[in-house]
Amino acid sequence: MSEGFATVQGMRFLHTSDWHLGRSLHRADLRAAQAGFLDHLVEVARAERVDAVLVAGDVYDRAIPPVDSVSLYEDALARLRATGARVVLISGNHDSARRLGVNSALIDASGVHLRTRPAALADPVLLPDEHGEVAVYGVPYLEPALGMPDAGAQEPGIPQDDDVGPRTHEAVLRKAVHRIRANALARGVARTIVMAHAWVAGGASEDERHRDAEQAKSDSERDISVGGIGYVPASLFDGFSYVALGHLHGRRTLAENLRYSGSPLPYSFSEKNHEKGSWLVEVGFDGTASAAWVPAPVHKRLATLTGHLDDLLTSRAYDEREADYVAVTLTDTARPVGAMDKLRARFPHILTLEFKPEGVTPDKRSYGEKVKGRDDLTVAAEFVRHVRNTAATVPEQELLAAAFAAAREDGEH
Repeated sequence: MSEGFATVQGMRFLHTSDWHLGRSLHRADLRAAQAGFLDHLVEVARAERVDAVLVAGDVYDRAIPPVDSVSLYEDALARLRATGARVVLISGNHDSARRLGVNSALIDASGVHLRTRPAALADPVLLPDEHGEVAVYGVPYLEPALGMPDAGAQEPGIPQDDDVGPRTHEAVLRKAVHRIRANALARGVARTIVMAHAWVAGGASEDERHRDAEQAKSDSERDISVGGIGYVPASLFDGFSYVALGHLHGRRTLAENLRYSGSPLPYSFSEKNHEKGSWLVEVGFDGTASAAWVPAPVHKRLATLTGHLDDLLTSRAYDEREADYVAVTLTDTARPVGAMDKLRARFPHILTLEFKPEGVTPDKRSYGEKVKGRDDLTVAAEFVRHVRNTAATVPEQELLAAAFAAAREDGEH
């Protein structure tokens, strides 16, 4: 079921994230696709006999999720637990940490561990095997504006936190990692896994990290940057056995032990070429990790089509796209009448339609510059030209003039 997994003697994990239950794709209902992925995840957990499933945040798409999404989530947790795997889950920036973490102390006893409180991020889930324990630390999404909460009473030998510095993602995550390292040292655990929901970038220099982070972004991700410095360096997580990251929607390997699983479904057309899935991870007795990719089932492909309407409607080159979710850009010199209805007859799952006529140079002037010195009728007629790339006809201009006259008359009364 996985691709190219190198077997080692150790503990096995399934790393997933960014389910975004309740999300649609340009109003297309994705509930069946999300349910299909969760069915697949349960089957992988059972077939691969994983010890724990790590869910790295953004379980839901919004703070107050739809009721059916909550039911889907509850059912998935119960079925994952029934495979024998423990489940460790953190909250992401889309989740309501308080709602997601309700009754977490009681649920812990069932083998489902909800880590949504920043104050408890250094309290690990301990998973034993014949070699000792693996400590799994869950770092929920940390809001930089709030800073890190007081760590409370410190265990003997654990150094105190640094003074509060600039409130950026790097600053709060650095404090979180400091607390985790101190806790692991005090416990004497050599095998450590960290889960975090953040924007992590590789590269040795500031420019390299910024470029890497920009390339990793997707249109469906909510920007969590503050002042343009929302990403954190990958080096912050040096030394851990494995780091299961969430937030970015494309799978990424920043280091052998530092990975994003990405979202299980494409949530924007910018993700049309992503391969979706999860990571199957094994942590050996010596603390080293190896990972293999487990592809997720494809519910429906995404495609972007560009061209003249007649060509899109008749060319056999688009036959294989008729069952896909499609985004269409028309390049006809004039906007065709009834284009969406005609396209839907061939592409029933068309989701978006844009009009970018060939040979038209974008007007980069500001709105104020475009309308300066022009009367209402001229501005309205230019808007018609902008929308369909043809001038308003005489009857249309007469209709616009009558509308403006009626509006002025009503204003006088």
